[in-house]
Amino acid sequence: MDGAAPFYQPPRVRLLRSFDRPFASVVEAARTCYAPDGVVDGVEVGERGHALAQDLYRAGHHTTFEHAYFQFAIEGVSRQAIWSLLHAHPYYNSEQVSQRYVAVAPAACLIPCLGGRAEQRFRDGLAQQMAAYRALTDLLIPGAAAAYFDRFPGRAKVADRYATALSRRAQEVARYCLPLATTAHLVHTISGLTLLRYQRACLEPDAPAEQRLVVGQMVAAVVALDPAYTSVLESPREWRAPAAGGAEVDRGRARAFAAEFDARLGSRSVRLLCAPAENVALTAQAVREVFGLSAQALPDAQAIALLLAPEHNPLMGEGLNLHTLDKLGRCLAHAHFTFAKRLSHTADSQDQRHRTTPASRPILARHYTGEPDYVTPALIATSPAAATLYHATLAATWEAIEALLAEGVAPEFALYLLPNAVHLRFTESADLGALHHKHRMRLCYNAQEEIWRASLEEAVQICDRQPELGHHLLPPCTHRLHAGVQPICPEGERYCGVRVWRLALNDYARVI
Repeated sequence: MDGAAPFYQPPRVRLLRSFDRPFASVVEAARTCYAPDGVVDGVEVGERGHALAQDLYRAGHHTTFEHAYFQFAIEGVSRQAIWSLLHAHPYYNSEQVSQRYVAVAPAACLIPCLGGRAEQRFRDGLAQQMAAYRALTDLLIPGAAAAYFDRFPGRAKVADRYATALSRRAQEVARYCLPLATTAHLVHTISGLTLLRYQRACLEPDAPAEQRLVVGQMVAAVVALDPAYTSVLESPREWRAPAAGGAEVDRGRARAFAAEFDARLGSRSVRLLCAPAENVALTAQAVREVFGLSAQALPDAQAIALLLAPEHNPLMGEGLNLHTLDKLGRCLAHAHFTFAKRLSHTADSQDQRHRTTPASRPILARHYTGEPDYVTPALIATSPAAATLYHATLAATWEAIEALLAEGVAPEFALYLLPNAVHLRFTESADLGALHHKHRMRLCYNAQEEIWRASLEEAVQICDRQPELGHHLLPPCTHRLHAGVQPICPEGERYCGVRVWRLALNDYARVI
């Protein structure tokens, strides 16, 4: 291994699939805009093509660079870098290995090359977290079994058949003590334009060294396929800290921020900050505009029902999320909602996959308080032994991080030990269409418990503030019931065991 490398066994990237002539697609698309005789195809890039592409790139006319797509296999990348860069924007598609359903191997961690006592501290911290993960999985199975067979009492008679299901529910919670250094493998597909953006932005916090390694391999693979991309590649943009400060640790400042933020939340993990009073009227008026009707001909309540009630709008019973393509469905774009949120890193990693609900996510070093600051999942409380181990492990994790920082380890590397459970505090906004889709996915009882609970808090608060809209934020089974779609539950063998469509939002309750 190169002694200057920042990691042992760094992430690995392979280009799986791409266009045959990706850069030519940029030039051909650009020339088509001014071609009187039809679509331009099959041209050689040549000197003029390079000049055209460079001119478009400099001028910001970047849509031509979106036509070519690249599919990468990425292995050994940390959950931190996935959250920090690869999934922190709307313009990608990923399928990654699940920590909910796949047990994490002890060796599945990204280890910085720290040397000496610091490296041993880091490795010892990882070993303690991994041992706790395995022990917690075993300790949590009885509580998971009690909740599972409460839902499916008939299955208790043949409990052995469901050992895998119970183990998965236990490890879903045990993973909260795993470090952000835990690695994953994924298929990641992006356009040529997103690759160019990665190249410029890869030095952003929170994992610049790892991000540069990953993006560097992506770029090298594409340039090897089509060297023409070098004509528009820029060097990575050095991240410069603004006047408010950089990515350094200041515990007192972070504690003051956390206390102020949490005071706004009170006992909640999500608080609705802004839901303009005009949301209902704007949405109703948009529906009338689609049909060319006056307010007298179509009052607000009827207009909202035409849009959102599945019995009137069959679109709401479908799973394909067609609202952005449907003239009526596009009326969902006008109502907006903003939330303050405090979630674990692992729940937020799922939340950010809803790419049309953007958030102002933190620089982790700026939020590091030096004190244990984390989420405790509901299942932990079912086992006193699990609770003791969980809290002791996370206390030891913060002690290890403090020791690493005291030895001069850069926050970028020391904070890889932060657990999945660490609190993230941020503001998130969404329009009604994005929330409608998100809640269809995350109010399902099969969704991970914490993101389900946060989505439930969102929906209940919107119902309290604007019931005309909020009462339609429901899980897929309820939408399908009202749309007359069979079967009511779309999950098949994954049916959660609860007739959720018979419940009011305020009656939703879960442990697993």
